[in-house]
Amino acid sequence: MSYRSKIWLLLLGLVLYGVFSAGKLSFNLSAQNVDEGRKAELESKIAEYEKQLSELKGRSTTLANQISQFNAQISLTELKIEQTQDQIDLLSGRIDTLATSVSGLKKAFEERVVASYKLARLGSNPIFMVGVNTGVSTTSKFEYLKRVQQSDNRLLARLVSAQDTYNSQKSELESLDKVLAAQKSDLDSKKLAKARLLQITKNDEKMYQDLLAAARSEFDAIQAIISGRGDETEVGRVSEGAKIATIIGWSDWKQGRSSASCNSSAAHLHFIVSKNNVAENPFNYLSPSINYENCSGPGDCSPGDPFNPTGNWRWPIDEKVSFSQGYGRTWAVNNTWVGRIYQSHNGIDINSQSSADVKAVKSGTLYRGSFTGSRGCRLRYVRVRHDEGGMSTLYLHINY
Repeated sequence: MSYRSKIWLLLLGLVLYGVFSAGKLSFNLSAQNVDEGRKAELESKIAEYEKQLSELKGRSTTLANQISQFNAQISLTELKIEQTQDQIDLLSGRIDTLATSVSGLKKAFEERVVASYKLARLGSNPIFMVGVNTGVSTTSKFEYLKRVQQSDNRLLARLVSAQDTYNSQKSELESLDKVLAAQKSDLDSKKLAKARLLQITKNDEKMYQDLLAAARSEFDAIQAIISGRGDETEVGRVSEGAKIATIIGWSDWKQGRSSASCNSSAAHLHFIVSKNNVAENPFNYLSPSINYENCSGPGDCSPGDPFNPTGNWRWPIDEKVSFSQGYGRTWAVNNTWVGRIYQSHNGIDINSQSSADVKAVKSGTLYRGSFTGSRGCRLRYVRVRHDEGGMSTLYLHINY
């Protein structure tokens, strides 16, 4: 075969190879395996349980109803876990296909670079520019060179696009993995919350109603105290860090026994920050420099609410602090029977592992107060009115 004929065949081969490889790899990139039937079935079941939960929340507040809600929530979360796992499996398959396609595109592009380099060297030979005995005009040869270059550019564009898609879907997979972990944690929380409720009530309706009544009475009393309707007596000025009260039942709590003030299920300090008789998030004021354990979630001691103080006030109790409920829409509100009573927690619940003493977080004027709720329970508290305009801190479930 003559030198000119080899050039012609190389040109033709490069063009055909580019078309073939690009088409083949494009097919790999678009391959999907989606089980639409299973997807539709999961979506239908999820919608069914969401409807069931909505109906249960509208019914009377009974223990049986609350357990039914837990069961529906558990089943709903399990379905969502299946749904997320299916998405992960599908995406993992796509990523594997993309990895193969990217590898193939890289190999094809590298081979094209080598072949184009050889062609460029041949093309620089003066003999190539003369169309003698090739049967192909110089204009046609330039046209083929142009097509080779265009094919190379398309292949490079496919490679870049495939790499971008691969990186994007890897990032999406990492996000789905986090969603799955959160859903599994949520499932464990709901199962523990159901078990805890059955343990506390011993599956007895009267005990459950007593729990609700106590929580409702406490919530109403605290709302009244925040709004300034408590019966108070001024004590006088106190400095920052001065002892102002003690936590009721602290010694029993420290030894693992159940003891608390009226309307409270366990010994703790309910700490509130109030500005112009409106509760604010205490974490906006308390210092982050504190040794603590987060026991605001399910089980004996596991995290449920964020512990994120960002202020500069001292803490009202000595460390190590045991944190049992946060501010606002808490884990307990979302997952336990207290969500039947209130939708936002107006303070934080804490205890000290070293002392029952309660101390003023800042200097101010001390008031001792109480409020008698609907069940005849006299809830004691102390309040410190601070020097800043309208700022007070309240300390509940205490002795003075």
